[in-house]
Amino acid sequence: MPSLFRRKSVDLIMRDAEAGDEARLKRSLGPVDLISLGIGAVIGTGIFAVIGTAAAGGPDHLGAGPAVSLSFLITAVACTFCALCYAEFAALVPIAGSAYTYSYATLGEFVAWIIGWDLIIEYAVGNVAVAIAWAAYFHQLFEGMGVHIPAWLAVDYRSAHQAADAVAAAGGAVSPANALAFEAWTNHPTILGIPLILNFLSALIVAAVTYLLVIGIKESARANNVMVAIKIVILLFFIGIGSLYVKPGNWSPFMPNGFVGVWTGASLIFFAFIGFDAISTAAEECKNPGRDMPIGIIGSLVFCTIIYIATAFVLTGVQPWDQLGVADPLAAVLAHVGQNWAAGIVALGAVVSMTAVLLVFQLGQPRIFFSMSRDGLLPKYFARVHPKYRTPHVTTIWTGVVVAAVSAVANINEIVELTNIGTLFAFVLVCVGIIVLRRTDPEKPRVFRTPLVPLVPLLGMAMCIYLMLGLPAVTWFRFGIWLAVGLVLYFAYGFRHSRLRKNARS
Repeated sequence: MPSLFRRKSVDLIMRDAEAGDEARLKRSLGPVDLISLGIGAVIGTGIFAVIGTAAAGGPDHLGAGPAVSLSFLITAVACTFCALCYAEFAALVPIAGSAYTYSYATLGEFVAWIIGWDLIIEYAVGNVAVAIAWAAYFHQLFEGMGVHIPAWLAVDYRSAHQAADAVAAAGGAVSPANALAFEAWTNHPTILGIPLILNFLSALIVAAVTYLLVIGIKESARANNVMVAIKIVILLFFIGIGSLYVKPGNWSPFMPNGFVGVWTGASLIFFAFIGFDAISTAAEECKNPGRDMPIGIIGSLVFCTIIYIATAFVLTGVQPWDQLGVADPLAAVLAHVGQNWAAGIVALGAVVSMTAVLLVFQLGQPRIFFSMSRDGLLPKYFARVHPKYRTPHVTTIWTGVVVAAVSAVANINEIVELTNIGTLFAFVLVCVGIIVLRRTDPEKPRVFRTPLVPLVPLLGMAMCIYLMLGLPAVTWFRFGIWLAVGLVLYFAYGFRHSRLRKNARS
């Protein structure tokens, strides 16, 4: 049993990363690139889609109402505590792998495997949700320009079937939230009598992003910088246009469902903050990680929080909160006040924003697999680096194939909730890791130090657990199954092939 919790020292992690040019990534990112990557990962599906559900509520949860701005603030505070812990780790251990690598150094191999397996939920599974939302906005954008894309190419079969049931239960009334899926159900081709309803658009965008990531990290960062500039302009545009139509009466009552609604909203809106930690997966490709990683992580989180709260106030001020439960709330409220041209611009911004999120998350997941493979917990095949582009091309391509395939058939609502609980769990372990490392290796030079340890990590842990408790029981059940599958894989392969364990025995 002790071997399960054998730790890989920070010095050994650094030596392994520098050993052998064939498994070394190219350091080419600066502080502006990192902040841009953070904004690119954070601002996306959450603010363009999930905010409406958090404000209006749904069949299984209460809405926060205008107080969704408080939901953003609560989640931002929790993420800030965790970001400070991430920043110390990223500066101390500037290696690809994020929380997986940090857990290996502090809590041992067994916990590191669990967190590595868990991070698949945040990056790969989370990207499934982003790709699905991207397809819906892309379809809407082209429809607004008069270019028709068949609905059966933009939704999955199960969503279409559920939309048909909802319309039947409503006596034939089609709501904006299920209009696209219902159209796919009523007008689709068949093959041998089998309905052909497949989210081809989501698979297509994942394939394009995967190709970009294979050809180089710097090329990917440049593309991300352009998309980040566009999404910031679009959100400022929404805030500026929307503020002209704000009615203060829509903010009353401010907390229609009390603090329970705000708490539940925070648990859902957490999806809007996922991504700032993805910066740490690129630590091995950062020019000066000790200085730049904390700047990138904390800077991007602060900037996004300010934009989010301003957007929430304008959104709930333009239209009553209980009418915001649609897939495209920002565009919908502008259409509500007759500004269809502005709604079209926001739809374009959503497409660009989600493309940037896909790019950063697809960058993060392969690097976690890459680190796990380098440690022997996954087959050596996954640690290959492209001889020309110096990117982890094998894991990048495999991640793209899986995300594209799942996004073509998956349902977005279940994916979002699973992503939230997986990410919160990862944040808890990173906070624990800072407390442990301060005790086990207190003399290690630290360019950046998390302030007020252990208070800040403990507050981060407490708030993340609190947000996890706001998620439905079925999400906890699915999360438990996911972890159980991961344990089977660890004992079947990772435990027996671990480089750290083999070195200890030799």
